Amino acid sequence: MTEDFVIARNPDGDSSLPYLLRLPLGPDGVILKSREMWPRTSKVYCHKQEEWPADPEIVERVATRSCVRRGAAIDLVLDRGRENRSQFVMTWVRGRQVIFWQSSRTAKQARPSVRTPTARAAGLADLEIVIDSRERYAYSFSDRQVTTTKARLDAGDYGLVRHGSLLATVERKSLPDLVSSLTTGKLKFQLTELASVPRAAVVVEDRYSAVFKLDRVRPAVVADGIAECQVAFPSVPIVFCETRKLAQEWTYRFLAAAHVAADEEYGAERTVVQLVKPPPLAPAPPTPAEVRAWAVANGIAVSDRGRVPARLVEAFREARDG
Repeated sequence: MTEDFVIARNPDGDSSLPYLLRLPLGPDGVILKSREMWPRTSKVYCHKQEEWPADPEIVERVATRSCVRRGAAIDLVLDRGRENRSQFVMTWVRGRQVIFWQSSRTAKQARPSVRTPTARAAGLADLEIVIDSRERYAYSFSDRQVTTTKARLDAGDYGLVRHGSLLATVERKSLPDLVSSLTTGKLKFQLTELASVPRAAVVVEDRYSAVFKLDRVRPAVVADGIAECQVAFPSVPIVFCETRKLAQEWTYRFLAAAHVAADEEYGAERTVVQLVKPPPLAPAPPTPAEVRAWAVANGIAVSDRGRVPARLVEAFREARDG
């Protein structure tokens, strides 16, 4: 009889992988540490766990239909209607073996049939991006001309900081995070903070079409919420970028464009400051209609047509200028 697939909390609070997975593979099973509870929007990184805790905090327990190893992968089929088929793939990255947990959906998303360009964004030889110190699993920008530092940002997860001021920022969200922050009302507070930055955006690591495949919340509620946020905060676009890799690429190029724009604005401000200030303008000469209206209001006789006498014009100026 096939055993259950079990998800528990990792008792090691210092670990960056907060969940433990127990796979019913073979006579003893397999234990892994995981970043997420299911590969919903992207592949999930996993790592080998030495032992199962004596008294684990069980998060989820599901009966399995099958758990079979096929070559360098473990195929898992759960006994439920949704999120029931997934695969653990053992592969090599930069000389070391890693494990990724994927579903058919996330495997397809990982190959969007596009190749990101290698050209420098905005022609910049180097771009310094500040990553918020609270950001977990941050973008590395390892294949781009980027220098990263970590610091506390007032808004967003990836920022462009100059002379202590945040000039541009990007808030990163997975689709589950976007849905959660939208339904709890947290997103509007975040957008308020982002709107205070000269240039800001929210990047979502998924397709917009994925909103209409949600099963734990009504898709129409999420779609309406996104639209309402865009109307309320038009200066902060919410951009769907299909995959994590494309979201990182968009973030890189957005911040590079903001860097160039900031330089142009700074140069324009310095140019304006250095311009010679002209002397104040003299008051504009009064129109005949203004003089006639003043004369009538003060009981002075004046013709309805023709030229206004110079003496009346002078008297009007004296009265106006005090």
